[in-house]
Amino acid sequence: MPNTKSAKKSLRQDQRRRQENSIKKRNLRELLKNIKKMIKDNQAAEAQKLLPDYDRAVDKAAKTNVIKKNTAARKKSGIRRLFKG
Repeated sequence: MPNTKSAKKSLRQDQRRRQENSIKKRNLRELLKNIKKMIKDNQAAEAQKLLPDYDRAVDKAAKTNVIKKNTAARKKSGIRRLFKG
């Protein structure tokens, strides 16, 4: 347990940030899962409509350092590869 006032505040901030980060990561995973499922079920047109949402979520996660910039680029590139082949 933290003893000083600043350590207690730091603990509160860390808990809040951890929760926000996990929400962003979960959102990424769910969007990816939905897109892959739609592609598998031959609903590529509908999956294409989810791409902007996925890109937005990936970019926001990269901007807030939930994931790294190159990881974000890899994820966006990889999801587009699914549509080609």
